[in-house]
Amino acid sequence: MEYSIKILKEHFLVGKSVSMSILENKTQMLWKQFMPKRRKIKNVISDDFFSVEVYPNDYFDAFIPTKTFKKWAAVKVENFKNQPEEFEQLYIPEGKYAVFTYKGKSSEAYKCYQYIYGEWLSVSGNSLDNRPHFAVMGEKYKNDDPTSEEEIWIPIK
Repeated sequence: MEYSIKILKEHFLVGKSVSMSILENKTQMLWKQFMPKRRKIKNVISDDFFSVEVYPNDYFDAFIPTKTFKKWAAVKVENFKNQPEEFEQLYIPEGKYAVFTYKGKSSEAYKCYQYIYGEWLSVSGNSLDNRPHFAVMGEKYKNDDPTSEEEIWIPIK
């Protein structure tokens, strides 16, 4: 699987979030709540959508499918000024990321994540950093289409 190492500059994201687990996946519900209201967000500087996971510090110590994390549906903004109160703000600090290009149906992206966390990470010489993980869904993203493309950003140190 193709990947590159990049330094991400700080990002300001605005959107909606929900607490969920792998077992109780609320991703679809989150995006259904976010998409109709997203046009109210101010200072948007990209057409890309961000699907973000914020994990507790000990999340990856052991795989527990009921362990919760925060999932975000968001867009990138210039700053947090004058944002509607119904939205939440997420700051992603500058840092090093492994960036994977995933091509295929979004319903099968779990295979890519299994490879990253189950194989690639252990042989890459990198370890996870405690910053948000995210996928960037740009102009080539087509939801559950087999020709869809997205970038998966994994924080490393």
